[in-house]
Amino acid sequence: MKRHIPNLITLMNVFCGSVATVFAVLNQLELAAFFVFLGIIFDFFDGMAARILNVKSELGLQLDSLADVITSGLVPGIVMFQLLAMSMNGGWNVSLSSQAAHDTFWVGLKVAPLPFLGFVITLASAYRLAKFNIDENQTSSFIGLPTPANALLILSLPLILLYQNNDILNGIILNQWFLIGMTILSAYLLNSKIELFALKFKNWNFKDNSQRYIFLIVSLVLLLTMKYLAIPAIIVFYILSSAVGNVSKKA
Repeated sequence: MKRHIPNLITLMNVFCGSVATVFAVLNQLELAAFFVFLGIIFDFFDGMAARILNVKSELGLQLDSLADVITSGLVPGIVMFQLLAMSMNGGWNVSLSSQAAHDTFWVGLKVAPLPFLGFVITLASAYRLAKFNIDENQTSSFIGLPTPANALLILSLPLILLYQNNDILNGIILNQWFLIGMTILSAYLLNSKIELFALKFKNWNFKDNSQRYIFLIVSLVLLLTMKYLAIPAIIVFYILSSAVGNVSKKA
């Protein structure tokens, strides 16, 4: 029975991603973000459970990527769709399900193309996950930004709108060009050649894991001081600290 435990945890990730998809389509982005976060937690613990129970399998690897396509690929794409729709129609609460959006997007066969650009994130996520499954080099590090980290980056945008209460930030996030740039940047980071360290501890020794410990401490401080704005800041710090670590290894 124990070999099925990690797969059951992964299926909980699938469930959370499915629920998050419904809320994202309904433009309830706060609830969508909550279930994505919950799904990412399950995504973390399924791998841990597989290692602890020593029941790694090819089925588990494939199932994990399929779950991530939903939770960390489809949902961020829908969220970006909604944000782009908002940027065209005057702000929050304008969504695919609202009358304003209905009048704008679904009159006859005329569909505004811009919001669909958000699904470039979904396409890039699926492509990255397929590459990850056949790449045997990504064991102790990642090549390109992992899909859960990218999902957190995209999902942080509506949370910043809701909770930071900053007109300047709101204006930036709901700017069409900013959102287009974020979409392109997201797709690039997912499939870039940037080597990023993985948060996998082989032991608890500080010397062997100094980069990971420093990252976790800085991330905690940022979360406590910057709220949801901390998420993009943490992603930037993650990329920069990985780059510094790579340079120090080669020196």
